[in-house]
Amino acid sequence: MYKDETIIAIIPARSGSKGIKDKNIYPINGRPLISYTIDAAKGSRYIDYVMVSTDSKSIADVARNCGADIPFMRPVELALDTSRTVDAIVSALSMLQNLDKSYDILVLLQPTSPLRTAEDIDKAIELFYQEGKKSLLSVSEVNENPVLMRRLNGNEAIPILNVSSTVRRQDFEKFYKVNGAIYINAIPEINENTSFNDNELGYVMDTSHCIDIDTLEDIREAEKNLR
Repeated sequence: MYKDETIIAIIPARSGSKGIKDKNIYPINGRPLISYTIDAAKGSRYIDYVMVSTDSKSIADVARNCGADIPFMRPVELALDTSRTVDAIVSALSMLQNLDKSYDILVLLQPTSPLRTAEDIDKAIELFYQEGKKSLLSVSEVNENPVLMRRLNGNEAIPILNVSSTVRRQDFEKFYKVNGAIYINAIPEINENTSFNDNELGYVMDTSHCIDIDTLEDIREAEKNLR
């Protein structure tokens, strides 16, 4: 709870994964991937309830053993390769209301970001409230500056930014990317048209906390930083 408002963390973890089989429960340093996100959510000072949205009994069993709640299974039609996260979230919030469970604020935590910490979550929640409860997402600084990026139209190199690239690297403006680790929204404002990646505020995370697991190479990299 923060300023008398209740906060729910939802961790979306469907069963399908093309790149890595059973990615959300893939063992990293002897622990299932999803356990790191559950631990971070449960370690938050402000989150009141931690649930996992999944269509998989295996993921549900692992998540319960890690301390998360699974009050219901995600409908199969919301767990397809083409399914949108926002539709699963809207469904979960509606089903929770049917169970007389209602909350004020959603913290959406993807299990593929295992380096995100409870401290990151709490600082993001604090920023969300300090800035008047606008929607928020986590970002991290990019190394490849878009000043030097080009689109190719045939062989013509077209800058993606309408600025001069004749500038010293040390004078480059900083740019950030959405890293997918934390999203925060006021629940009354969430609907099927919500785009979490277009949330307004940016909480800057340390780049060392920002790996997004998609490949086995990502897992090997995460293993170096997780205990």
